[in-house]
Formats: sequence, C-alpha cells, structure tokens
Amino acid sequence: QVQLVESGGGSVQTGGSLKLSCVVSGYTGSYCMGWFRQAPGEERVGIAAIERDGSTSYSGPVKGRFTISKDDAKNTLYLEMNMLKPEDTAMYYCAAADLGATYYTDYFTGAPLAASFRYWGQGTQVTVSS
Repeated sequence: QVQLVESGGGSVQTGGSLKLSCVVSGYTGSYCMGWFRQAPGEERVGIAAIERDGSTSYSGPVKGRFTISKDDAKNTLYLEMNMLKPEDTAMYYCAAADLGATYYTDYFTGAPLAASFRYWGQGTQVTVSS
C-alpha cells in the first residue's frame, strides 16, 4: 500500500521560512512528485513538481521563494519555503505519479496539474500571519 506522509507545517510570521517533508512508503521505482496546496474555500492548486531526473517546475506565485527537492535514498520529498506571505496560508499536500510517467503543467501558470498524480498525502497545514 502506497503511503505519503507530510510533515513540517506550522505557523510563522510574514517573511519566515518552513521546510516541508513528505515520506513515501510502499512505492519503489522511479516517479515524479509534486506539491499542491489548498486554501479554505479554494481549489487545490499545484505549486511545484520534480521529474525523475531532478528537473523542476514551479507555479508563478512561489517561483523564486520555494524550492522542491528529493532524496531518493530516503524516499523523501521536500519543499523549502522562504519569504512566506499570508497568501501562502493553506493545507499543503504531496503527490506521486505513476511509475515512469511524467507530469504536465498549466501552459500559462507553470503549475503542475493534479491529474498527473495518482497518490496523495493527507496534508500539513501552513499558516502565515502578518
């Protein structure tokens, strides 16, 4: 059974930093991963993704502030978030794609598309206060 477990969320002030982690279990092989977020009353949106070869994509609102990375030996995905803003407040989810599959991004925003990913974590809350 594939499981994704996020951690590292919390409450910070504007300008602060957090680093999220997502540990994957029950899933071996090569696959893409991504981070998504969902604010109250809004749809879940992609913010960053990483290909099997380590290449990355970011949506406009987080580009230059967030960094996605992975440690294949630890089966762990990371999201380092800097210069946090109140509008970053959301539940953050990690996701994994099918083995060998790539992911697709929105043509205009660069955001990874949720339909590219099969497995999802339960989320970790990030709250940024002004």
